[in-house]
Amino acid sequence: MGSFASWTDAIDYLAERAAEERFVFIFDEFPYAAKRNEALPSILQVAIDRKLKTTNLFLALCGSNQGLMESQVLGKKSPLYGRRTIQIRLQQLGYLDAAKMLPGVSPQEAFRFYGCFGGVPYYLELVDPALSLRENLARLYFDRMGFLYDEPFGLLRQELAEPALYGSVLRAIADGANRQKEIADRTGIPRTTLPAYLKTLENLGIIERVVPFGDNPSTSRKSLYRMRDACYDFWFRFVMPVVSSIESRLGPVVARELDEARITEYLGRRFERLCAEWLVREALENQLPLPIASVGAWWGTNPAKRAQDDLDVVAADIAGKRLIIGECKYRETFDESAEFADLETKRDLLSGRHAEYLYLFCKRQPSAGTLRKCAEHTDWRIITLEEMYEA
Repeated sequence: MGSFASWTDAIDYLAERAAEERFVFIFDEFPYAAKRNEALPSILQVAIDRKLKTTNLFLALCGSNQGLMESQVLGKKSPLYGRRTIQIRLQQLGYLDAAKMLPGVSPQEAFRFYGCFGGVPYYLELVDPALSLRENLARLYFDRMGFLYDEPFGLLRQELAEPALYGSVLRAIADGANRQKEIADRTGIPRTTLPAYLKTLENLGIIERVVPFGDNPSTSRKSLYRMRDACYDFWFRFVMPVVSSIESRLGPVVARELDEARITEYLGRRFERLCAEWLVREALENQLPLPIASVGAWWGTNPAKRAQDDLDVVAADIAGKRLIIGECKYRETFDESAEFADLETKRDLLSGRHAEYLYLFCKRQPSAGTLRKCAEHTDWRIITLEEMYEA
């Protein structure tokens, strides 16, 4: 194709190539080109209006910096505003697709990798399946030269004007501060200005705001904030607090001494998300006993216990009346019968709704006795981690 003297010449070439037949042109990192030449969006806008829209050109503008994509392409002030035919925000891989990038890895290890690295394809390419999770954590997170050592905070610096403040918010959430008051107390950010920071992080897909199942998201006073992106979640939970040690070249020691109980507790939080993702996948494939239209979680006051209570997963039909409720237990051993007994008391916990099926999501296969007891109840079901990884 050669080089061109100007953007106008390049666009004229595209129009010529696409005059008679379909021609696909993918412009990667368009916002950075537009930043170097501020006239580029206007040049492209004129070309679209006068030349390109009558051709067979398939033009895709891509960018990794969400803020620049908003301002240079999607925003109302952009010359290109209103000229897109479709807008796609690429999401991370789901857990099953992520596992395909780790050949030869067991479901147990695939989940551990997914919980610590997330579903960004390039991050998963960096993982060496021949090494243990801890060895991969050491080389990618806890090494000054590791690709992910500065990646999350580097992306904050790239996207945001106040990365340190946003970082303090993420550190608080990763450490378990889920309510606005808790986050404000830990960060020192006034509660009047904190919502703007939370909304920005939510728009970037790093965190998410969730409300109890059945609550109106617009009016609920019980909303919680949690880490959506697993890479950010792990980094702000385990890496950020020990940056000084890593800078002192003590990262290998830190990685080696990571408390396995803390990692397991962290993965337990990610396991609940995995269970919800599995329910959505099963619903799409019509593999559940109810036609599920929504999946969430619930927390609040249990009138029978006169205490705070929760349900890890709640799945409802289109009317929102018939439910599947479940608990997610990422533990080696626990009393499965006691968990089912507790779920039985919660069948009508959500007012006006009834749980027709009780699900227990487990890290390992339960005992034969538990399986026999479960088989006696047609509305009980145990789902293991291995089962969730069956395609």
